[in-house]
Amino acid sequence: MSDPHRIVFANEKGGTGKSTTAVHVAIALAYHGARVGAIDLDPRQRTLHRYLENRAETERRRGVALPNVRFAVFNGGTVEELDALVAEIGAGQDFLVFDTPGRDDAFARHAATGADTLVTPLNDSFVDFDLIGQVDAETFKVRRLSFYAELIWEARKKRALATIRDQRREMDWVVVRNRVQHVEARNMRRLDGALSELSKRVGFRIANGLSERVIYRELFPSGLTLLDKGQLGELGTSHLVARQELRALLAGLNLQIPTRREPEPVLERA
Repeated sequence: MSDPHRIVFANEKGGTGKSTTAVHVAIALAYHGARVGAIDLDPRQRTLHRYLENRAETERRRGVALPNVRFAVFNGGTVEELDALVAEIGAGQDFLVFDTPGRDDAFARHAATGADTLVTPLNDSFVDFDLIGQVDAETFKVRRLSFYAELIWEARKKRALATIRDQRREMDWVVVRNRVQHVEARNMRRLDGALSELSKRVGFRIANGLSERVIYRELFPSGLTLLDKGQLGELGTSHLVARQELRALLAGLNLQIPTRREPEPVLERA
């Protein structure tokens, strides 16, 4: 059996919706019948891990079976330990989702450079844009790449060589723009231009993500997602719009989802 497709959600800044996006994409893949594993690389915050624990508890409490994923949190201290956990959780899976900390971290870098799909969520602001590139204060033209963008650029070049030599997948880097509705129009145009310029320079794709809605925060205690229609009660217009956003995001990631199978039971590793 081939190795799972690795989807790494990585951003060295916090508060960009990274964990929320990772959970919803993982569950959306499970809804399509894919076998999905998930590893939380932040043993302090454990947002992804706690979300999926809450989901498993909701299943037990309500006596229902929901599409779910095999999940674990990484508590080790070496890259070798991480690779061992990856092999364990990824065994037999179609996809392996990583949620990384919102800070520079050796294990996050290791996961990011090994990604098949690297997803970098950004809020629509130049504060977040600074993670991947710096702009001129007057013209808003990109002046230079950030350290993070250079790291990914080098990793993608190495992967391109490995793709030819070892028949590995090329890395697809997707910058996901979350929370776009509160941005002033002139700033939006400047950011559009900077992102477009930088994407051509370093080769990432741009996808629209999840807008900032209370619904995402409210779902955390139950571990439910916008796709769990039968468990959410009556839905308002904002819920329906948000669900469509999620479907559009999954489509924008261009993942090769296998033929539908019966969802796997949840398997948890503490």
